[in-house]
Amino acid sequence: MSQKTFADLGVSNAVVEALTKRGIESPFPIQQLVIEDVLDGHDVLAKSPTGSGKTLAFGLPLVDRIEAEDPRPSALILAPTRELATQIVDELYSIAHARALKVTAVYGGVGLEKQGREAGRSHIIVATPGRLEDQLQRKAFSLEHVKMLVLDEADRMLDMGFRPVVDRIVAKCPAGRQTVFFSATLDGEAGKIAERYTEDARLHEFTPAEAKPVDIEHRFLRAERDDRLGALMRELRSDRELTLVFVRTKRGADRLVKRLNREGFEAVAMHGDKSQRQREKALARFEAGEVDTLVATDVAARGIDINGISHVIQFDPPDDREGYVHRVGRTARAGKSGVGITFVGLEQAKDMAKIAADLKLTREFELSGFRSNSTSAAPSRPADTNRSGGGQGRGGQGGRGGQGGGGGQGGGKARARNRSRGGSGAGASDSGSGRSGSSRGGRS
Repeated sequence: MSQKTFADLGVSNAVVEALTKRGIESPFPIQQLVIEDVLDGHDVLAKSPTGSGKTLAFGLPLVDRIEAEDPRPSALILAPTRELATQIVDELYSIAHARALKVTAVYGGVGLEKQGREAGRSHIIVATPGRLEDQLQRKAFSLEHVKMLVLDEADRMLDMGFRPVVDRIVAKCPAGRQTVFFSATLDGEAGKIAERYTEDARLHEFTPAEAKPVDIEHRFLRAERDDRLGALMRELRSDRELTLVFVRTKRGADRLVKRLNREGFEAVAMHGDKSQRQREKALARFEAGEVDTLVATDVAARGIDINGISHVIQFDPPDDREGYVHRVGRTARAGKSGVGITFVGLEQAKDMAKIAADLKLTREFELSGFRSNSTSAAPSRPADTNRSGGGQGRGGQGGRGGQGGGGGQGGGKARARNRSRGGSGAGASDSGSGRSGSSRGGRS
């Protein structure tokens, strides 16, 4: 693909100038694939992972196809989580402002009335499905003037049980609208609803090159439930920077933070029962380094995109391959290296052995003290509870869902750490999906 500029793709001068002020000069591959078709008014189906630059791929042409005089709201972007909705608004704010357009986020955890008034006055609404339906039911605004509909990370919305809500929302949009559908996969149900929501859509697929694997060290640590707190504290005392700890339940997150705080560790929790203000404050303190440990559930962590995370620790093991990929993909951002540590008890060993084998991490898994085969994953030797499971695997890179800052699309902080390295294996790439038992249903 020959490199085109944003101007070559048809982006307006006002938007190009806004991008230049942010240090964004050249389009990413997915942007080169998508922008012209969206500007031309076509429906678009795009298969693209997190970190590929998709926010501006749909955001730039969306901003250029809306006029300040258009009835409001003129465009709707659906996103699965509050964090992602906020990131999209942050990403689009300056370019929307360049064309005198107002963009507002609609998500739970804040007052309905004020939010509804602001959204009704906005050209572009970025919303989570549950809260948007709440606002529509109370008639805060309507979708009758929406001429552009974007579904971002549609596969995640399905994973989280939003299909019925999304169907009802789409039905309230005009039939003649333009629809842009972004998903990490277009297989199965995601592909079916993509066909249902679009008409004569242009299909684009972007798969990141394998030439630049991210350096992720994968460790599996044998630890039964009663031993995990001690194992976690040992890891937190090691050479590290920011650490993201995954647990299965909201109650478990709060309980673990209290126990860590009693032991002198600075930690905060983030989960679906926290208010939006509490979640934003916790994330801001974590990103600023005021606290170096964030304990989160899968749903709450879906929007986390911080370059300074050196370690991801799975206090509770993931339910499946996608869960592992999503979680460990929170480290090794912006071309940096990272460590993914998974605590495994005897009860979870068989399932984790299958996940490890699927990700070509069998050798790393067996270093934990469990043997891996097709029928069992029984202990093969006594576990070293002080530091089980070395091994290094190469994982695919998760990247920033947005762009900008630091003189380019994305950005990051330099980090260094001392690590012992063991064998090598193919690891996980951040596909942008991550299903777990705690990520189904409910309203974001």
